[in-house]
Amino acid sequence: MNPTHPSHAHDHRHDHLPCGHLHTDAATPAPTKAMAEAQWTCPMHPEILRDAPGDCPICGMALVPVAGTGGGEADDSELRSLARRLWAGIALSLPLVMLAMAPMIGIHEPFGLQPHSRGWVEFSLGTPVVLWVGWPILRKFWLSLAHRALNMYTLIGLGVGFAYLFSLAAVLMPDWFPQAFRAHDGAVGTYFEAAAVIVTLVTLGDYLQTRAMGQTSRAIQQLLKLAPNQAWRLSDDGMEEQVPLETVTAGNRLRVKPGEKIPVDGTVLEGSSRVDESMITGEPVPVAKVPGDKVTGATMNSNGSLIIRAERVGADTLLARIVHMVGEAQRTRAPIQRLADVIAAYFVQAVIAIAIVTALAWWFLGPEPRFAYAFLNAIAVLIIACPCAVGLATPISMTVAMAQGARVGILFRNADAIERMRDVDTVVVDKTGTLTLGRPALTDFIAEGFAHDEALALVASVEQPSEHPIGLAIVEGAKARGLTPRPAEAFDAINGLGVQADIDGKRVLAGSRNFLAQHSVDTQGWEVRAETWRMESKTVVFFAINGIAAGIAAVADPIKESTPEAIAGLRNLGVHIVMLTGDSRRTADAVARQLGIDEVLAEVLPEDKASHVKRLQAEGHTVAMAGDGINDAPALAQAEVGIAMGTGTDVAMESAGITLVKGDLRGIERAIVLSRATMRNIRQNLTFAFGYNALGIPLAAGVLYPAFGLLLSPMFAGAAMAMSSVSVVTNALRLNRIKL
Repeated sequence: MNPTHPSHAHDHRHDHLPCGHLHTDAATPAPTKAMAEAQWTCPMHPEILRDAPGDCPICGMALVPVAGTGGGEADDSELRSLARRLWAGIALSLPLVMLAMAPMIGIHEPFGLQPHSRGWVEFSLGTPVVLWVGWPILRKFWLSLAHRALNMYTLIGLGVGFAYLFSLAAVLMPDWFPQAFRAHDGAVGTYFEAAAVIVTLVTLGDYLQTRAMGQTSRAIQQLLKLAPNQAWRLSDDGMEEQVPLETVTAGNRLRVKPGEKIPVDGTVLEGSSRVDESMITGEPVPVAKVPGDKVTGATMNSNGSLIIRAERVGADTLLARIVHMVGEAQRTRAPIQRLADVIAAYFVQAVIAIAIVTALAWWFLGPEPRFAYAFLNAIAVLIIACPCAVGLATPISMTVAMAQGARVGILFRNADAIERMRDVDTVVVDKTGTLTLGRPALTDFIAEGFAHDEALALVASVEQPSEHPIGLAIVEGAKARGLTPRPAEAFDAINGLGVQADIDGKRVLAGSRNFLAQHSVDTQGWEVRAETWRMESKTVVFFAINGIAAGIAAVADPIKESTPEAIAGLRNLGVHIVMLTGDSRRTADAVARQLGIDEVLAEVLPEDKASHVKRLQAEGHTVAMAGDGINDAPALAQAEVGIAMGTGTDVAMESAGITLVKGDLRGIERAIVLSRATMRNIRQNLTFAFGYNALGIPLAAGVLYPAFGLLLSPMFAGAAMAMSSVSVVTNALRLNRIKL
């Protein structure tokens, strides 16, 4: 056979990624309920969205399921169809290659076949491979021509089609060919083995890529499977029954038994337990839950029994919203992909032109047999230049990164947020609800003349009838320490000053220094400690028992446990941190000193937050803004990247590019690390893909032949192209090993 030979590579991802419908031999199944709810998109063109599997009308690739829409099972049938085609291609191509290569090693009549008979045997072996195994490729090739949208299938189809049709004519009508087309034995050379091996390698590459791509959405599919199917619902008379989850509505009371998954998002009404929330937060330590605490659907209850009130059910649960956001994000395109898109728009045309020039150069300037050299080298150019690796370089990495982020509670709204996060050098954070818990809590308590717990119980008892947030914080603090407030008699509240009541025969007062002074109580002995707490941005409450100052309590919006670690992590990444708050300068400075924050903007009105972000941007900074409230929404939208706390308002989350599911600021550091790793991974993919084509096309055209006598067979060109695409996918999957 001729100097170069067959084959080609796997075309590229063609068809099928995780879930695409494989133009398969089986009839299309009747739509099931799951399929009706599923949606499919193109990995290279996420703007394409369909209600059924099929091919992308732009590039011809098989559509893949949008994360969480129910289309994941289609991937299995795709793999099975590919496997059938692949094994058929291997079984028929191996003997075909042996027949084609035999003359090259001195066997001119392999298996006793004469040249004319050998052509018919090769025809019989190669035709099923090209027409059945390669049918998806040929179909997409035709669609690319019909839609005038030249793509990778155009190159593969041209290479396979020319090789097969020429060989078919050589077998059926050998007399039509002049002597220049004939070998030494007078037979016209055929290229069935080239066409068959190319098709088989393309199918092999598709099979490997389909399996690899399936891993990118596996995390989301696993999340979906975490949700229980049933729940124990309590009736008004206390009876409980097990009901399907879809029948649960907001307001229902549900029992969660030890070892069961929490069915929906809600609030604990009765009982206490520890809940494993690692599937949402990534934190392995179970979280204690008591009445009043929020719980999340699909998290695992441990050894306690809980009664919860259902609040978010169905598509409103946090799990469902995570899956929806990831699915939407995976259908967006990053700005970096524009470069690949622009190049790809002209790439196919340029490759076809290079293939034509290659054929003409070998025809007029090459050695004999000129036609064989011209024909095979042109096919090698078409095959090795398949731009699949270039097209996949960005979307595959983005998809893996989004799934990886979802596993640790970081939800990217779009690919743009991932790319922009890499360049962030300034993080602006709101204080209340972002650095802090967003609600007052009892932080310190000192008593004199009474036992600590007795004094705290008395103060909590006098505060219990009050509706003031500070009083409620003291009551909750006492309960958290195992104390039970007692009934209060003769209760009286002086607005803005304090409260008083009789508790177990004792007159108890709690409030400001002025409030106690009005009742002739001297608080001078507590002033030094009180001023120290005020410098720490705490609100001080004095209390007296039976007319004598007995101690002080401090209430503050406590800093989240994870905040110091988060701030330290951001500083280690070289990020400038700015706290933006409406609180007083003294309070803001106290928090900033405690956390080591670089810059403080205090007493900022809500409507001015966005203007401060603009100022930082005008100074040349790339800004990420983190907040949780409605008043933060304009600033979140103004920043290059808005980061919303998942514990905050829906308006904030809608304005942000990233949502931290549990409001843990450590997620910002993780997002930056993931973003930088993702963009580095994409650059590696693009460098490899473009570098591969830059090196492969000249080799396939034969630039080394004049000096070294080396040519690249279409067979090896196909193998190289297939491995380039698989390498890009494999490199992208390395993002799953990033430590966050």
